[in-house]
Amino acid sequence: MPPKRPAKSAGPNQKNPLSEAVAQRDKSTLALVKQAVAHKNALLAFQPVMQAGNQKKVAYQEGLIRIHDDSGRLIPARDFITVVEEQELGRQIDCLALERGLEALRQVPTLRLGINMSARSIGYPEWNEVLERGLAADPTAAERLILEITEQSAMAIPEIVTKFMRDLQRKGITFALDDFGAGHTSFAYLRDFFFDILKIDGKFIRNISSNVDNQVLTQALISVAAHFDMFTVAESVETATDAAFLTAAGIDCMQGYHFAAPSTKPAWLDDAALLRA
Repeated sequence: MPPKRPAKSAGPNQKNPLSEAVAQRDKSTLALVKQAVAHKNALLAFQPVMQAGNQKKVAYQEGLIRIHDDSGRLIPARDFITVVEEQELGRQIDCLALERGLEALRQVPTLRLGINMSARSIGYPEWNEVLERGLAADPTAAERLILEITEQSAMAIPEIVTKFMRDLQRKGITFALDDFGAGHTSFAYLRDFFFDILKIDGKFIRNISSNVDNQVLTQALISVAAHFDMFTVAESVETATDAAFLTAAGIDCMQGYHFAAPSTKPAWLDDAALLRA
């Protein structure tokens, strides 16, 4: 029998159809986000972070950035953030999120609010200007603002993040290390960072009541956080049984669809508007 011919590989001038499709999707996403940011078509969706000891009591709200297109369709950050994260557009989105968050803090004097940011925005002049304006407009905003920095971006520039945090903590701002466990943070950096809050990534939390491996890992992370005097938040809590396990394990707070989905029109924001009227 004649030998089988080897499968043809894509030559240097041949394009991979899947790569092309991904590239086209990313271009389309980028164009949509650019247009939305240019017109400041952005708002926050609020999701409560609940106390584990009293699961009907809100510890604080997290404000999650949403952009909307000309038709009014809301697009969550997970659908575009990876495309823009390393571009200036990502810095502009962080500016919009902070601006909307500071507006909410001014509107609701009792609100405590977490806002996401990338460590790449630390040296971005416009982001710092937004923060300075917001703190000047409301002297109580600093002590009610929580800046949530993802583990991945914090690890990219740890020395810069550490100095940035210390400077703003002196003003009363709280810092959370977001999605902890999603990357490869050295425990030595936890000692140096001095984050106030440790948010445990949802991949360790989902179905934790029936997953022994996740139980062991999460309990270890809770112990590490306690050692470094950090408040713990479990992300992506979706069932009552998971919430019960986490409470027994000693978690401080929980966040997820078991308690509430993110909402752009929470009742407490409507109530605050009525009080101002």
